[in-house]
Amino acid sequence: MSDSVARELGRKTAGLSTRASVVLFALLAVGAAVALGVVEFDPLLVAGVALLLVAVAAVSSAVEIVEAYEKEALTVFGEFRTLLEPGIHFVPPFVSRTYPFDMRTQMLDVPRQEAITEDNSPVTADAVVYIKVMNAKRAFLQVDDYKRATLYLAQTTLRAVLGDMELDETLSKREKINRRIQQELEGPTDEWGVRVEAVEVREVNPSPDVQRAMEQQTSAERRRRAMILEAQGERRSVVERAEGDKQANILEAQGEKQSQILEAQGEAISTVLRAKSAESMGERAVIERGMETLETIGQGESTTFVLPQELTSLVGRYGKHLTGSEVDDEGGPELESRAFDEETRELLGIDSIEALAAGDGDVDIEVESADIELEDDIA
Repeated sequence: MSDSVARELGRKTAGLSTRASVVLFALLAVGAAVALGVVEFDPLLVAGVALLLVAVAAVSSAVEIVEAYEKEALTVFGEFRTLLEPGIHFVPPFVSRTYPFDMRTQMLDVPRQEAITEDNSPVTADAVVYIKVMNAKRAFLQVDDYKRATLYLAQTTLRAVLGDMELDETLSKREKINRRIQQELEGPTDEWGVRVEAVEVREVNPSPDVQRAMEQQTSAERRRRAMILEAQGERRSVVERAEGDKQANILEAQGEKQSQILEAQGEAISTVLRAKSAESMGERAVIERGMETLETIGQGESTTFVLPQELTSLVGRYGKHLTGSEVDDEGGPELESRAFDEETRELLGIDSIEALAAGDGDVDIEVESADIELEDDIA
């Protein structure tokens, strides 16, 4: 029997024990006084004392004081009469009994229970149940001891609820366990005039073997997370290094490309300038160069010279201008520079170099290369 039930039973018999003690003490006092000769034995005196004691006991039995947080069930000759509200009441002496009921919220400590979960794992759990008497008459008439009955019902319900759940649920879903236990208790306790206000499961512990297995599982999960984080860090480091190498290679390739572009531009400009110089010379420059060659040839010891036909024709046509001789120049035009035809100008890029020489700005010069593309925005 729990301590709370024992205290309740003691309170039920407290009033009767007190009254009987008063009467018994008074009788013992009178008997001791007669035996010691303090009071002479007189039947009238004895009768008077007896009547006085009976009167005191009757008054004491007839007066009932109910505390503010209680209600008391009154029975007369074993028959239920009424509920005594808080305050002072007068009841039939000697033939009435009262049974107090605490109307405050009361706590029932459910001892630790062992159960087997749905996945055959042993667990132990304990709980606390909070109840309140809503109808003291029904609590008095419908059940022998409402506290003990509620406590035993909570124990069996706790084992049943744990047996319907898997181990993981019992460890993680306390609110679900509390709610199910409270729902199971509400039906029977309502008939007893008692309301279950709350149920709180304090601890759910698996068996030692299961606890060790869970600890090993937790350690393995932590190691796995650590390995994942380490692998992610290494991967990120490799990616960063690869990105750095990629950027370095791109910058190096861009620098090499720009160098090749500038070198190609320089060669193209040099070629076009040489072509432009050759164009400015024309036929006159060719004839003058040929005459210098003839002069060099004439200084030799040989007396026989073989000249190209084109050179002799040019000399015949423009001899007056070059040597001052009396060559008939009728119909002979003066020597003039001959311009490049369109195909030659396009091949040599004469137009582009003229624009560049005139300072018209940047001129795009295409250079054939398998790996280099010319861009207008070269730095």
